[in-house]
Amino acid sequence: MADTKLTTALAAAKDEGRAALIGYLPAGFPTVDGGIAAINALIEGGCDAVEVGLPHSDPVLDGAVIQTADDIALRGGVKIKDVLRTVAEVAAAHPAVPVLVMTYWNPVDRYGVARFAADLAAAGGAGCILPDLPVEESAEWRKAAAEHGLDTVFVVAPSSQDARLAEVTAAGSGFVYAAAVMGVTGTRAAVGNLAEDLVARTRATTPLPVCVGLGVSNADQAAEVAAFADGVIVGSAFVKRLLDAADQDAGVAAVRELAADLASGVRRK
Repeated sequence: MADTKLTTALAAAKDEGRAALIGYLPAGFPTVDGGIAAINALIEGGCDAVEVGLPHSDPVLDGAVIQTADDIALRGGVKIKDVLRTVAEVAAAHPAVPVLVMTYWNPVDRYGVARFAADLAAAGGAGCILPDLPVEESAEWRKAAAEHGLDTVFVVAPSSQDARLAEVTAAGSGFVYAAAVMGVTGTRAAVGNLAEDLVARTRATTPLPVCVGLGVSNADQAAEVAAFADGVIVGSAFVKRLLDAADQDAGVAAVRELAADLASGVRRK
């Protein structure tokens, strides 16, 4: 695939001699409009790319913090059309910043694979992260995504054997999402030592950037991961700021502040 918005943004960070900062928030949380404001604040604070979560009733990767946010969004009635509207408004406000959708496979399958790819591209989306779609079952999606210039990001874990890493990275595009710890998402007091080994093993199989997620919540941890990864992915820490805020405006301000702190972390030398 030719250069995409996502690969261009990651290459620009690399050209600056640093890791990229990728922020995640679910659509529809705390409301659809509030979610759009919060995701825009991620970018205003310094994120190089953003992931818009498609709220799911039974998330297998996400820990308690993101599950709480997803539940709030679902009880608020969020639909796929709201996720696509979130993508469209953020992409329109920040044309150079890649806006990805992070989603489990079932909603895409139910919506229609070709339809979802077309509608995501029409909204200005840059691609999808699909944590539970096996590579062996991904051909239909990857074909539809490629037709619309969308990247497909797969997730690898410390348990992935080298041969499996090669299979996954050969199928993906944009970057490889390296889950730094075994278990669900959530902020952690320390970054696991499994991450650096996983990045090295993954890089041995692919020229794609390798971005690390699961656990980073402050500038020191971001700097630690940025020392060995091409990108630092942060989700639960942003969600927690919104959950803990007194009101929506305070939450948006807190998210912007955390993004700026993390952005300073990935720029440390």
